[in-house]
Amino acid sequence: MYAVIASGGKQEKVAQGEQVRVELLDGDEGSEVSLTPVMIVDGDTVLSTPDELKGATVSGKIVARVAGPKINGFTYKRRTNNRRRYGHRQKYHMVEITSITS
Repeated sequence: MYAVIASGGKQEKVAQGEQVRVELLDGDEGSEVSLTPVMIVDGDTVLSTPDELKGATVSGKIVARVAGPKINGFTYKRRTNNRRRYGHRQKYHMVEITSITS
């Protein structure tokens, strides 16, 4: 059984017991969170319409707060000695999927 969840404007395919990296959620480490399922697949059964997913839940536990890869950027404008370097490192929550119910 697996599910496709929506979190932070992105979708992830998850299964029970997996750890997945999602955008920052409301909650601290160790707290339970509920994620929005978009589709649930259990063998030959596929639940994907809003009516079918009314009672479906995907729950998980926040394991840690992690940082993504470092992004290095550089902008310049020619002939003006105008240069700028910048960096960015996105913050994420690592969530362990505890249960998928349909």
